[in-house]
Amino acid sequence: MSALLPATRRDFLRITAISAGGLVLGIRCGRPGEAQGSQGGDFRPNAWIRVDPSGKVFLTVGKSEMGQGVRTSLPMILAEQLEVDVEQVELVQASPGPDFQDLGTFGSRSLRTMYLPLTTAAAAAREMLVAAAAAKWSVEPASCRAENGRVMHPVSQRSLSYGELASAAARLPVPSSPALKPKSQFRLVGKDRRRVDGPRIVAGEAVFAGDVRRPGMKFASVVRCPVTGGKPRSWDAEKAKAVAGVRLVAAISSGLAVVADDTWSAFQGREALEPTIVWDEGENAGVSSAEFLARLSSPNARTAGTLKRGGDVEAALRSSARSLEAEYVYPFQAHAPLEPMCALADVGAGRCEIWVGTQHPNRAQDEAAKTLQIPASAVTVHVTLLGGGFGRKSQPDFVLDAVEASRAAKAPVQVVWTRADDLRHDAYHSATLHRVRAGLDASGMPAAWKHTVVAASNRPASEPMNEEGLRAVLRGAYDVPYAIGAVEVSAAEASSPLRLGAWRGVQHNHNVFATECFFDELARAAGKDPLEYRIALLRKEASVPGGRDGAPVDRARLASALALAGEKARWSVALPKGRGRGVACASYDGRTPAAAIAEVTLDRGGWRVDRVVCAVDCGIAVNPMGIRAQTEGSVAWALSGLGTEITLKNGRVEQSSYSDFPILRFRDMPKVETHIVASEAAPSGMGEPPVPIALAAIVNALSAASGRRLRRVPVKPEDLKGA
Repeated sequence: MSALLPATRRDFLRITAISAGGLVLGIRCGRPGEAQGSQGGDFRPNAWIRVDPSGKVFLTVGKSEMGQGVRTSLPMILAEQLEVDVEQVELVQASPGPDFQDLGTFGSRSLRTMYLPLTTAAAAAREMLVAAAAAKWSVEPASCRAENGRVMHPVSQRSLSYGELASAAARLPVPSSPALKPKSQFRLVGKDRRRVDGPRIVAGEAVFAGDVRRPGMKFASVVRCPVTGGKPRSWDAEKAKAVAGVRLVAAISSGLAVVADDTWSAFQGREALEPTIVWDEGENAGVSSAEFLARLSSPNARTAGTLKRGGDVEAALRSSARSLEAEYVYPFQAHAPLEPMCALADVGAGRCEIWVGTQHPNRAQDEAAKTLQIPASAVTVHVTLLGGGFGRKSQPDFVLDAVEASRAAKAPVQVVWTRADDLRHDAYHSATLHRVRAGLDASGMPAAWKHTVVAASNRPASEPMNEEGLRAVLRGAYDVPYAIGAVEVSAAEASSPLRLGAWRGVQHNHNVFATECFFDELARAAGKDPLEYRIALLRKEASVPGGRDGAPVDRARLASALALAGEKARWSVALPKGRGRGVACASYDGRTPAAAIAEVTLDRGGWRVDRVVCAVDCGIAVNPMGIRAQTEGSVAWALSGLGTEITLKNGRVEQSSYSDFPILRFRDMPKVETHIVASEAAPSGMGEPPVPIALAAIVNALSAASGRRLRRVPVKPEDLKGA
């Protein structure tokens, strides 16, 4: 499969013009069935299929590739329905513009939003090509078939290539309801396929943001206030300029940019500049982790809202045979991708060009335009590969660093963050405190459930939280999947001393951690098996109101995934002393029911995870190899989260490298088994769903092995003492 360099909208139109007479088919991503065709004219889609007279098939990819394999799975979908060799599909990376207004890559929604539109558009293109061939031969379309980039007429043994048919096909009306190839006939979708970008990445040929070079470009490193929200009062730029290669020190929104001829000079100039800076540290000066935890624990944390379902929770608690309550704490977390933030910008008179690995190209374009006070149409964003994103690279801050530095230097400037920059100036996952209370009936089953989530927040106190925001904060908490008579879940907020942003798994991580760990406590208190307890509560009703966008949780599918995980993990087989199993399950935003069972061993005051068994129901498995990789990556992410945290001292983040923010090492990666539930449903996403359940399952396993109930992340050796 050919992988072209990122193309702008202008480049795409130029290619189309050169290949005049080709078949172009547009699709509106996220709006199934809205495929549109044209007789050589333009469309307004978010993704494009094009067949040119040479027979080449082009797919413009409207999602960023950061290791999740979207540049592999989307061509598989196209090739399956269009009946071409997947190696024949050439990729063009989309850039934001009028035709590409939603290129965001987050929320496990790439395949979920693109599968049906892309499938429909490819099937429509196939039918148009068949119809064009049938018209040329004066035969019925039903007597023809598409195969390997050609249309065949078996009776007469005639055939024409897609290239020969492209011009004629483009003049035909687009079928409103093309016949989709049934799953039983799939030859590509559902089969393992290695990632298209893998060989180039291994060979060092892949283009990431740091690899881009432009004529006359400079390099910059930005000094930021060590306390979030602080600004420089004064500094001595001459100290930096005394370093060979340093050309400029510029004040920008985020701090001071040291611009130089190369990265080494920029870093050296920054080191010379830093001691001269006097900072205004602002309102977060002096804040410590202990002080912030007190904010979370304070009864003065502002209430954001409450969601209820079923009966009166307080009445149900009063009438319960037994009640239990607990508090859980989850820390601030950094993203720490292998590739630190990096962006290149070239600002000129009334225009800007950007090269960046970003999860949100449209936001980068919009924010750059606002900063420069120029139209968004004057900003071109070239999307490169990402060396990890995890939600961090949906933020525009590092892009604006490059934009402002380029404007000041009057030259293309590439801004490169250090690892310390990355850890100390992240947009962090929110720290949270959870107060959970439940009432059990005489049989030990939950009759009442009350959960308050107190989270760090950057939302102004004067800004009310709407229903959508409330559901987002409570996703994974309000949509607790079990059959409970009365449920009440509330959100409260404490002012955050750090910037906050999406972290792989987002609110599900801390909410499912608290929910699933507390359910383990309920099962133990009721004298019931934790796995069977959950299954019994999932089989009572068909569905439960959903999370962020109201999608209902399908309890039957979740119960099936949970039972499958239990079977494959041999849940009923006892483990020796010092070892333990834990279970957790959830439906991510009402989609992708998934369950995890972890096996752990306690050893010399420490612990290790030996095995994690996951069962996932993610709809049609486009690339099973990719699903397994996503699950394994999610387990690694969860395990990293169990051993790391961001802490504050005097308003400053204490962590600065992988030595004091110890993400998972290869030696500590457990065996991960992924079992994919066969499904006819459309794909529902896999990038995030396994993270929260893996984390909760591991904590439950450690609690089982140690006999000590763990209610705080990260898990530290002293938490297991006496086990």
